[in-house]
Amino acid sequence: MFRLFRHARVLMAVAALLMPVMPGPASAAPRPPAAGPSCDKAHRIDKTLKSGARWQMCWDIDRSTGMVLSDVTYTPNRGTPTRVLKSASLAEVHVPYDSGQPRFYDVSAIGFGDLELGTLTKLSKDDCPTGTLSAFRNVPVMCSQEQPRPFAYKSAVEKSVLHGSDLVVFSVSEIGWYDYITEWRFSDDGTITPRSGATGSLSPFQFSDASSGWPTGVGSKRFSENHSHNIFWRLDFDVEGQSKNIVEQYDYRGSGTAKRTTKRTVLTQETAADLAPTRFWRVVNPTALNGDGHPKSWEIDVHDSDQYRGPAETEKFTHHDVYLTTYRGCERLAYGNSAPDCAPSVDAYTNGEKLTDPVAWVSVDYHHVPRDEDQDPMPTHWQGFRIVPRDVTATSQLP
Repeated sequence: MFRLFRHARVLMAVAALLMPVMPGPASAAPRPPAAGPSCDKAHRIDKTLKSGARWQMCWDIDRSTGMVLSDVTYTPNRGTPTRVLKSASLAEVHVPYDSGQPRFYDVSAIGFGDLELGTLTKLSKDDCPTGTLSAFRNVPVMCSQEQPRPFAYKSAVEKSVLHGSDLVVFSVSEIGWYDYITEWRFSDDGTITPRSGATGSLSPFQFSDASSGWPTGVGSKRFSENHSHNIFWRLDFDVEGQSKNIVEQYDYRGSGTAKRTTKRTVLTQETAADLAPTRFWRVVNPTALNGDGHPKSWEIDVHDSDQYRGPAETEKFTHHDVYLTTYRGCERLAYGNSAPDCAPSVDAYTNGEKLTDPVAWVSVDYHHVPRDEDQDPMPTHWQGFRIVPRDVTATSQLP
């Protein structure tokens, strides 16, 4: 009965999606200047890892997106603090089934952070065995803990090896039959890895043939429906002050030839971009230099996505992998954005406006073809990407 109740809650929430979202003119009001972590102690994360690297940030819970991180600052071992992100969160979890229906919008229509609805999960020490549990409205919902990472480096020349560690910050949201683990990994080398793990149980939707499903019962009479998990993240970059940040795209051309060339494109306008082999983007502050005189930047590394594309009439927001927009406070969600002074989805945010104070919307898609092994409990499948420091320090600061 509890599983049926959970499913009913999801269907009731999705019904709200049918209500029209009316776009309006976008507000371009400036936001306050960047500052260091300014939250109270209960909402502050401040961790120095075993290597000496330090991560500082604030955390909170939003009803739609769940856990939100802000004022993210990295201090390398023996280095100085470097601001990376003003804020970071989920922006949509879109789950369309291969038969065409249903099509869930778990962030905008249901919400990852609703304690009353029960989507935000209470955590215990079993969830966070070596870390610290933090509470939202007196309910423990966020875990932060240091975890080992093998082979930070190994050098045959110097005859040395170092195993590193990550600060892992996560919450869990129960959406229908799925439990989503929203995790951010902050490595001692400065890399940030946002990722989402889906576990729990397979959806109860069953079909009688293999055209859109996989047999998961005895014989080949019961089929579990194939579906996609299309997850969007919103990253409001603030590399040493948002007013000086620019975005560059790098492509390395010459596949099938002996010689390769670098193509650097400065993105001066809001842009919808696609993944490509050897392509990456970086957010750079040309006025913030490392010890070698090179500008500090953070690279967006997305190379693991099934690149879902939905119908243009209703899911145009899925037609690109990365959107780069200028910050607007009302542009919060990749789809179903209900702010009265804003467009309804990220594809409409990219309207040719000058790209200043950049926000990156990154989509990583996973096509889930069920297996017999997925039957309760379903093993966690992960999807995500990396944000990598590029020239933040002049040399490696690992000990």
